Amino acid sequence: MKSFSAKPAEVNKKWVLIDAKGLVVGRLATLVAMRLRGKHLPTYTPHVDCGDNVIIINAAHVVLTGRKRDNKMYYNHTGFIGGIKERSAKSILEGRFPERVVEKAVERMIPRGPLGRVQMGNLRVYAGAEHPHEAQQPETVDIASLNRKNTRAA
Repeated sequence: MKSFSAKPAEVNKKWVLIDAKGLVVGRLATLVAMRLRGKHLPTYTPHVDCGDNVIIINAAHVVLTGRKRDNKMYYNHTGFIGGIKERSAKSILEGRFPERVVEKAVERMIPRGPLGRVQMGNLRVYAGAEHPHEAQQPETVDIASLNRKNTRAA
């Protein structure tokens, strides 16, 4: 029996819609990263982008467990000496772009490199309930029903 290796022309990409309202960030991110990479498929090939296109709505209403909302810090560096900046998860979620918490969680679960950047391009995250991808007819995936720990009251 020969090993199967998918070719980019043979890949069938689906569109998936996930409502993140009340979902735990880390648990959501692991499932989304798995979908983006294509590891949920029997035809998974490590060097080919065989994952789905994922749309996440209501990203502003995700939940961080424990005291992570106040204590978790996101760091970035300006490039200048002493230019490290830090923001708490609470300030990001209450700020202008609350969807960045979900984007960063998923990005850190995808391998770094050219293929990882392509796979991250298949992720669309929106803070509210509206999204401009109705024409793609995305299929809805209910992550809250997969495991009782996936959802938490805010």
